[in-house]
Amino acid sequence: MKKFLNVIIVLIAFHSNSLISQEVEETVVVTSALIDTSQITNPLYVIDGQDIADDATTSLGDAIDSYLGVSIADYGAAVGQPIIRGMSGPRVKILKNGMVNRDVSGLGVDHLNDVDLNDISQLEIVKGPSSMLYANGTIGGIINVVDECISAINYELPELKVGYETQSVNDGDSKNINYKSNIGGFNINFGHNKIDFGNYDVPFGAILHDEDHDEHDEHDGHEEDEHHEEDMGFINNSDYAIEATKFGISKVGDWGYVGISVDNLESVYGIPFHGDEHGDEHGDDHEDHEDEEEHEEHGDERIFSTTDSESTTIKGSYNVNGNIVNNIDFTFRNSDYTLTEAHEEEEGHDDHGDEEEEHAPTVFANEAIEYGAIFDISNENLSQKVAINFVDEDNSIVGEEAFMNPANSEEFTIGYYASKDFGSFNMDMGIRVDQIERTGSVTDEDHGDVDQYNIDDSTNSFALSIGRNLNDNLNLNVGFASVERLPSVIELFMNGPHMATGRFEVGDPNLNSETSKNFDISLNYENDGFYAYASFFITDVDNYIALIDEEEDHHMDEDEHHEDEEDHHEGEDEHHDEDDHDEHEHGYGNLIHANYVQEDAEFDGYEFEFGKAFEMNSGILDLSFGRDVVNAEFSDGHYVPRINPSRNIYSMSYSTNDLIFKLQLKDVDKQKEIGEGETETDAYKMLDFRVTKTYSLADDSELRISLFGRNLLDEVARNHSSFVKDEVPLPGKNLGVKFQLTF
Repeated sequence: MKKFLNVIIVLIAFHSNSLISQEVEETVVVTSALIDTSQITNPLYVIDGQDIADDATTSLGDAIDSYLGVSIADYGAAVGQPIIRGMSGPRVKILKNGMVNRDVSGLGVDHLNDVDLNDISQLEIVKGPSSMLYANGTIGGIINVVDECISAINYELPELKVGYETQSVNDGDSKNINYKSNIGGFNINFGHNKIDFGNYDVPFGAILHDEDHDEHDEHDGHEEDEHHEEDMGFINNSDYAIEATKFGISKVGDWGYVGISVDNLESVYGIPFHGDEHGDEHGDDHEDHEDEEEHEEHGDERIFSTTDSESTTIKGSYNVNGNIVNNIDFTFRNSDYTLTEAHEEEEGHDDHGDEEEEHAPTVFANEAIEYGAIFDISNENLSQKVAINFVDEDNSIVGEEAFMNPANSEEFTIGYYASKDFGSFNMDMGIRVDQIERTGSVTDEDHGDVDQYNIDDSTNSFALSIGRNLNDNLNLNVGFASVERLPSVIELFMNGPHMATGRFEVGDPNLNSETSKNFDISLNYENDGFYAYASFFITDVDNYIALIDEEEDHHMDEDEHHEDEEDHHEGEDEHHDEDDHDEHEHGYGNLIHANYVQEDAEFDGYEFEFGKAFEMNSGILDLSFGRDVVNAEFSDGHYVPRINPSRNIYSMSYSTNDLIFKLQLKDVDKQKEIGEGETETDAYKMLDFRVTKTYSLADDSELRISLFGRNLLDEVARNHSSFVKDEVPLPGKNLGVKFQLTF
């Protein structure tokens, strides 16, 4: 791979005097950006780690789903991949302490984000192309999980935290312990987190039944009603368990700091939907009846995934104090991740041993090495930094459901960032160049031929933002960015059945890079307890890559296909070819055929929030209303698929020195703007609350008790962006309590 100068890490910094969000306003520091700043840059959220610790333990996406412009693509409770302003997949990167978390969540919608939210210091959410500061191709944005396992400052006092949580919706619990201390001049950080959640409950009526059952209802309604009542209550295979351990050690001096950390995360979670469990919707009644019987016979089959990840990180900063370079920040990470998807018959259902043997495990693996450095070359007149970064990443899928051959990606980046305060306004700019080489192959399923591909290309990105205080209470920020993204290995080399989506997916090695041009404008206002925030954005994406279902008239029923083949082929050799092809189609005939294709698209939308903080005798009462909207259309007028609908968010909070109460209603609109192969999704309301009380104990110890409730209305809710919204609705009412004891 050519080592071409590249990466500019640019910050589209939307400077404002304060952060206006659903959270209590406070000054915070963006810890893992190219520039450390105490002025929050819009559009950005910084969520305090204690706020995460007080709330219910959930997936990463669910933890941030209530923030404007941020939503979730769920696949049961364990999996919740974040969506930012309608952008998902490779356009949104998950970072751990400023470096991309290289798991296999990008290889499947049923794969969880391998991050541990135990004892984090904060979550940073950067919306839009300004996130190119952190990683390449982030047209949507980034989520940065900061745990400071490698501490850049000396711990003053030893600290021990012990936590326990229980939830009603899954009859589960979580336990954690964290310890920090300075021993012999070295900062020690240790954490252990264990989560064990069972199948989650859903409201009555949440589980849908197929049209075959509905037709049968007309003939024997009483019997079917009883059957429906029996299977209501919970989602099978929606359980998950996680055990995570981290250890970090660092040394701090006048020269800077250096440290090393080791993270290990193991999990096992059920897959609540699998594409091969369902019959071909185009078959005749007899076939449907057989498929139904087969489904009943294997209804207790457990499909689950186990993960095992280990990462070693070295991180530090060296104060050069030279004439040109002030200091150098350096990073190194070695990641090793595996996810194994397996099938097993539960006890009492092992009389189909031969069929069980057909389901061999499928192993998804990712091995990556990444290292980089940021050189601070700022002077009195200009803040500026140069960054370089290198990544070598191997992806492989081995097993029965291996829908992609092994692939390798090498990325080399160099970037430049500059910021200057001109007095009346502030300007930030940056440029980034990424040299990327992706190597992979595609196997012809019919003939077994393997075509090798090597894609070696560079992407260029640029961003500029200008911020100005219009008066003491109002400020304006305008930003423009142009970001290029090279297609991911899945989009290039995918070629096989993807049971998690119920589709036979086909990539295209000839896809071009996406080019996004983004313009946004933000306004912030604050005066005497009243605050308001509004952000408007337009993103034009040339060559937008999307997974699009083939139209129904392109599908062919298995029997029709078989008969068609027999009518048009004669002779022994031709008949042999026909059998091979029919055997291939027979294995995947139940799946929808879908292709990764390109078409220009436009995303536009807005986010706004306004509220009022009232000072009361012993605390502050805060009332707010917010709304976010995303519209996404292809150039031919069709809607981009799996775009979540508009939402209204009503919030109330009351806080004192030792008490925090929060009540939030998320009112999600019906989604009627649907893409190819989609169906409309009904509106729903999600009412949540949390109350946290802190008790001071002896010897500076404290006890925090949090009571929380999710979906208090026990609403039947489906997430439009989910591939399994019909089969896997969102959890029902969930009540829980958390304890955190700090010594």
